[in-house]
Amino acid sequence: MATSGYDYVIVGGGSAGCVLANRLSENSAVRVLLLEAGGKDNHPLIHMPVGFAKMTTGPHTWGFNTVPQVHANNREIPYAQARVIGGGSSINAEVFTRGHPHDYDRWANEEGCEGWAFADIQQYFVRSEGNTILAGDWHGTDGPLGVSNLKDPQPMTRAFVQSCQELGIPYNPDFNGPQQEGAGVYQTTTKNGRRCSAAVGYLRPVIKRPNLMVETGCQVRRIVFEGTRATGVEYTNGQGVQTARAESEVLVTSGAIGTPTLMMLSGVGPAAHLAEHGIDIVHDLPGVGENLNDHFGIDIVAELNGHDSLDKYNKWHWAIWAGAQYYLFNSGPVTSNVVEGGAFWYADRDAQSPDLQFHFLAGAGAEAGVPSVPAGSSGITLNSYTLRPKARGTVRLRSADPDDLPLVDPNFLGHPDDLKTSVEGVKISREIFSQHSLQKHVRSIRFPDENVRTQADFEAYARQYGRTSYHPTCTCKMGADEMAVVDPQLRVHGLDGIRICDSSIMPSLIGSNTNAPTIMIAEKASDMIRGNQ
Repeated sequence: MATSGYDYVIVGGGSAGCVLANRLSENSAVRVLLLEAGGKDNHPLIHMPVGFAKMTTGPHTWGFNTVPQVHANNREIPYAQARVIGGGSSINAEVFTRGHPHDYDRWANEEGCEGWAFADIQQYFVRSEGNTILAGDWHGTDGPLGVSNLKDPQPMTRAFVQSCQELGIPYNPDFNGPQQEGAGVYQTTTKNGRRCSAAVGYLRPVIKRPNLMVETGCQVRRIVFEGTRATGVEYTNGQGVQTARAESEVLVTSGAIGTPTLMMLSGVGPAAHLAEHGIDIVHDLPGVGENLNDHFGIDIVAELNGHDSLDKYNKWHWAIWAGAQYYLFNSGPVTSNVVEGGAFWYADRDAQSPDLQFHFLAGAGAEAGVPSVPAGSSGITLNSYTLRPKARGTVRLRSADPDDLPLVDPNFLGHPDDLKTSVEGVKISREIFSQHSLQKHVRSIRFPDENVRTQADFEAYARQYGRTSYHPTCTCKMGADEMAVVDPQLRVHGLDGIRICDSSIMPSLIGSNTNAPTIMIAEKASDMIRGNQ
């Protein structure tokens, strides 16, 4: 068994891990190791914005399914989690949103997370952001994360935004400004027609620093503890079992599924559950793997009376044309992230902030498990979800074997209010499709069809067709109560030499996509680790 020493060992090369590797290695006197279980991001589809549609299954994911979802017809729902350098930012839909200020104020004022109010964390959003069009107090222009407008939104995306306005949802050119509500075209984490993942934005520019070691294909099997102090990690690669020693801290950034799994395999978690699997208990911490919170997205799909969506590029001659346009001119449909348009709106008009988010896809059947339209036709898709679901789920070990995938139970629709709000999202989605600007292009709404009319029909549709929106969070939550796993400095309660610095530390799910907030968390963590806070 080979052993090597570093100041910081970062476990997980996703969005948060890439940020920490960049920021901590700025100090040339500090030795940093970043370990990623997946491979390098050398697949060309990763870097083409439109490639997202091909990335929700396959070798760049872990292949998770949920346990049977009791409130969703006992379906085992595919649960895409990235297994590649850059993590979710390398395979996601590149949508750039960061939540409502109320979300972060709730963390600070109601959930025991001092220092995490919006006024405290706004600077980290700005620091991370390299926006090519927006600037000011709400936007950064020099950060590593490239953010841009779509060069040429699809005709159906523009019709979607107009249909929202016809329904009374106002146009919003900036979902990350002072006003979140409204409809518009999403800004994306792209730059110059290519995806700007955390690996591209944060890691690639610094990869040759002599004090930074980045290793892919390394599966961390456990965190090594001496008493209650984390001193390193044990992992496997092509050369067998290795040990990396962390002189300062182990920084866990394996995501909301991977992080609690690793903690429990290492003896940190609910004592009774660990004992079930014969794992020696380092520290009884009941909140590890609890509080799983995710967005349950429900799609509606319409067939078009023409070929004005991205589906026309499924035909080989159009696909060749699109490829040539991209390679020769860096333009055309390959620069689309598919999920071009969106909206934040209300199921409950008395809500303090929008309680629904919509994603418009300029195509049908783009993602695994989403209904499509008849072969030869073109379609469009509109997805909606409840922004702050009340249901909570769990991540549990299947066994003590690190090669066994964990048991993931998001408990979708496990609270009646989640079902009620979700159904309103489906109803509003259908109303948007029925407005003039889209209706003139729609041959028929295929899912849900005309037989879905009553409240019971809509509830049944939600249970059958809802799925993950790829936003698992909160499984090692920050706070001070008995179920909190980390403190507001992201140090694990009751242990030394270890922090968790990824989306699992959110005390509750924020009302938007989660990649930008995860990067913010890591930016703030890097300052706390370096003593800048």
